[in-house]
Amino acid sequence: MSRALEGIRVVDLSHVLAAPITSMFMADLGAEVIHVEPPRGDDAREFGPFVGEAGKNRSGYFISLNRNKKSMVLDLRKEAGKKILRQLIEVSDVLLENYRPTTMRKLGFSWEEIQEINPRIIYASISGFGQYSLPGYDSRPSYDMVAQGYSGLMSITGPEGGQPCRVGSSVGDIFSGHQAAIGILAALIHREKSGKGQHYDGAMVDGLFAVLENAVVRHTVNGEIPGPLGSRHPSITPFQSFKTKDSWIIAAIGNDVLWARFCEVIGREDLTGDPRFRTNRLRTEHVKELVPIISEEISKKTTKEWAELFAGADLPFSPVNSIKDICADPHIRYRNMLVEIEQPRVGRMTIAGSPIYLSETPGEVYAPAPLLGQHTEEILRNILNYSQIEIDRLKQEGTISGEV
Repeated sequence: MSRALEGIRVVDLSHVLAAPITSMFMADLGAEVIHVEPPRGDDAREFGPFVGEAGKNRSGYFISLNRNKKSMVLDLRKEAGKKILRQLIEVSDVLLENYRPTTMRKLGFSWEEIQEINPRIIYASISGFGQYSLPGYDSRPSYDMVAQGYSGLMSITGPEGGQPCRVGSSVGDIFSGHQAAIGILAALIHREKSGKGQHYDGAMVDGLFAVLENAVVRHTVNGEIPGPLGSRHPSITPFQSFKTKDSWIIAAIGNDVLWARFCEVIGREDLTGDPRFRTNRLRTEHVKELVPIISEEISKKTTKEWAELFAGADLPFSPVNSIKDICADPHIRYRNMLVEIEQPRVGRMTIAGSPIYLSETPGEVYAPAPLLGQHTEEILRNILNYSQIEIDRLKQEGTISGEV
């Protein structure tokens, strides 16, 4: 079966997480992703957890983000390394990077310079504040937590009345990576119509600000300054987690029909007639009165008991799974969201699968993550037509390197 992005070549200069998420999904869909790494390797190769033999172990973090890709090592401090990168750009469809904007300019690979090399290429950049930014912002270093704080996300995350909290995964990187994939695919479609490439300018701060949901309009419409609410939804009630006899369960009661059914299940039909709780708006206005009543009832049974009752009443619910729970969940495995790979120098290991389900060309994990520079010679020989003599000279000069 052919893959959706077969024939698309991505030159991937990315590191750690934001842009590697983008190239991972493109690789899952069949794009040829050439991960160009510096001689020391992607920083993520040094992030735990580590797997494999002691002293020779590998980063599970890197492996989980770089399946299906090829690795090429180029020293871009050398002119010969820059020359090879230019040659790759000439024969590729996408160039992807997530350095500070000033880094690519200093290396001689700005958008203007890239256009001269290949006017059809899609050049995708992800940074903290964007290429187009207020003076000085383009040179600011940024990590996910910086974006979470700057965007306002941390101010609405955490327990009610508590200190601001980072979301439990690096969503600043992850959202910007997803958004870049959308932008690249849109630009590829536009190129088919126009013949022209484009520059995608992604900012982690933009990406998080765009997904703050109703927090922005609650402020612009009402002047409210939203704060953290724990698991509670600001506009729908009850819509949160509750403590059971043994753990936690989520009840997501999104309309008045569900509310009546929920009250019946928890044995409190009287609540439907209470004038404070008749509509969602009223329930949300009186949330501090309602939640203790529901909490008392939910505490009387175990999570398993409530799950059976809620399922029987067709109510939206979920246990609050631990990572151990979800990794053992039969539905996750049924959806192939956990897959085994044979990783070089490590052996069998399990990583998350691809969430991109298409009826004809689904995303899939079909190759492990590469060793550092594993495909350098193959790319030089098969794509750029370098001779073995030229390859050996580049090795001796230190322009290329990698594991054997």
